[in-house]
Amino acid sequence: MREEGEVAWRCINTNCPARLKESILHFASRKAMDVDGLGEALVDQLVNQGLVRNVADIYRLTEADLVKLERMGQKSAQNLLEEIKESRQSSLDRLIFALGIRFVGERTASLLADHFGSMDKLATASLEELESVFEVGPKVAASIHSFFREPRNQQLLKRLRDEGLRFAQQRPAPRSQALAGKTFVLTGMLERSTREEAKQRIERAGGRVTGSVSKKTDYVVAGADPGSKLDKAQALGVPVIDEKQLENLLSSAGS
Repeated sequence: MREEGEVAWRCINTNCPARLKESILHFASRKAMDVDGLGEALVDQLVNQGLVRNVADIYRLTEADLVKLERMGQKSAQNLLEEIKESRQSSLDRLIFALGIRFVGERTASLLADHFGSMDKLATASLEELESVFEVGPKVAASIHSFFREPRNQQLLKRLRDEGLRFAQQRPAPRSQALAGKTFVLTGMLERSTREEAKQRIERAGGRVTGSVSKKTDYVVAGADPGSKLDKAQALGVPVIDEKQLENLLSSAGS
């Protein structure tokens, strides 16, 4: 397909041979389904020998298939199969990210999973419903909408469902609602925790963490070397707090 205003034609079919290896590597990557051991050299062999024709095929691999490959002994084969088995328990947001939908990174995948709650609802969502998701604009919505209406992608999803992957969101409910409705942006280097740890604590208290500053932002948490996000917050009049002040908010929220 060629998007309006663009010169390049792009394939949105995950089974296309020209992008199959890249799709498998992305699907198995640490921030997606996290299948340790499924690297480039092995993926080359699996695809070249016809053992994997789309990402769902990795769930049909056997020890007999793997031990025939170069540099793949019995123990390595067993370890990889165990990794593949464990990936079936990955969360919905990881699976959405693993599909490799254009413009859908980790953050957007998480927002989509939280908003729709299931792959089925996401796959059948209209453009209007997709655009209603926080931080999802028309361009991203159109990409998601096109992906789920490609027949071969629909077949892939059916295969993944049949293999027992999680198609529903199963995140625990927030421990409190003390920060419910509050939107935070984290910028700069934090000293007491990583940004990911701070993000998790805010979300456990019912808050939301976004990547960009707007008039709707309630707090910008500024660490060392905060950069342009601090400048934008000050220009918009958004309250800026430091890590200690964030800690006080979280402590009062019981997180």
